[in-house]
Amino acid sequence: MPEIASPRSLPWFAHPAARTWTCDPAPTRVRDFHAALPGYAPTPLLELPHVADELGVARVLVKDESSRLGLPAFKALGASWAVHRILAERTGDRAPAEPVTLVTATDGNHGRAVARTARLLGQRARVFVPEGVHPAAATAIAAEGARVVRVAGPYDEAVRRAAAEAAAPDAVLVQDTAWPGYERIPGWIVEGYSTLFAELDAQLATAGAGPAGLVAVPVGVGSLAQAAVTHYRGRPAKGATALLAVEPEAAACVLESLRRREPVSVATGETTMAGLNCQTPSSIAWPCLRDGLDAAVAITDADSARAARDLAALGVSCGPCGAASLAGVRAALTGEGAEARRTALGLGSHSSLVLLSTEGADANPHLPEHRS
Repeated sequence: MPEIASPRSLPWFAHPAARTWTCDPAPTRVRDFHAALPGYAPTPLLELPHVADELGVARVLVKDESSRLGLPAFKALGASWAVHRILAERTGDRAPAEPVTLVTATDGNHGRAVARTARLLGQRARVFVPEGVHPAAATAIAAEGARVVRVAGPYDEAVRRAAAEAAAPDAVLVQDTAWPGYERIPGWIVEGYSTLFAELDAQLATAGAGPAGLVAVPVGVGSLAQAAVTHYRGRPAKGATALLAVEPEAAACVLESLRRREPVSVATGETTMAGLNCQTPSSIAWPCLRDGLDAAVAITDADSARAARDLAALGVSCGPCGAASLAGVRAALTGEGAEARRTALGLGSHSSLVLLSTEGADANPHLPEHRS
């Protein structure tokens, strides 16, 4: 797979042949499960005509995940489906005799979703939180009734601690990243995210936008991007949708893995995009990302901060991770070398773009003036 080099120093990788790659689709029963949950409603798809003018495309729409099943991020989709599958497997048709302890590590949103799901289902939760997560995010997890354990180390260390804790007989690891030997439950979490894309299809049709020319996805370990690849490469379609992964420059593990053509771990730095501050791609996500992503770009905290402010001015509540989609599209489609990058993505003036805003401002309390 040749790298398409950018004429500038923008961290960028492109693989235009990805739009011809195919895979098996996600199971269709997941959306029916979510639709039956109390409080379920599709999250909004909002039009941003001023951003479309700025980027020189026909339409830009944002999938606003600032309120999903009562939480300020999309993660409840994966946690609810995975815990449903876990409990069904453990108990069959019987109610569990004793509560199960659901154990996970988190940069914020996934841990809160697991804690909320545990509380609603009468289970226990223990959540390991690495350095760099805002204290208010940890407090929100504890408010769901979970026991929060702060870890003096990065995300990968928190995952190791959680996995060790989950070895107890009354515990189960509910982690949204995978590694050899631990892949089934992360796979269920990815399946849960498929509801977001099923909603998006219906909303684009209602809006008369047709299939999106590009979907921009914020990326940490790559589970949401895996769900995007599975959705768009798991069905035949004319004018296949391009998929753009967006990461922080301080934690661009997927971009570096794509460059090397193998999954690698990177040393991470500080970033306000806490939910994307991950060292290693998920093992089950990697094959999908390698073959099904059209491009990856890395952005700065300043890029994300500007995007968050602009989206807020347009009425979209988003945290730094949610704003990464707009920041990444701006980086890819403007500036020196933009025409080559547009060509790699198959975009023109008649294209429609979708930004996944994965979290609301309440999910990550970093303030714009604190970002650099």
